[in-house]
Amino acid sequence: MMEVIVNDRLGQKVRVKCMPEDTVGMLKQLIAAHTGCRADKIRLQKSHVIYKDQITLEDYEIKEGMQLEMYYN
Repeated sequence: MMEVIVNDRLGQKVRVKCMPEDTVGMLKQLIAAHTGCRADKIRLQKSHVIYKDQITLEDYEIKEGMQLEMYYN
């Protein structure tokens, strides 16, 4: 189990507990449960890399305490 920190452009920070084997799509669903927005409207990225839903967090080398940026489509 690890914790990922997600920031949106409005200054809201969400701490989400997930597993390294989870996909980005699963992480979006967890974020949607915390924030109340729809998972299909969330875009996650780090720097200029936009994460795709079917790839696991482990494949993207997302680790404990890593911060991601969240945008709404």
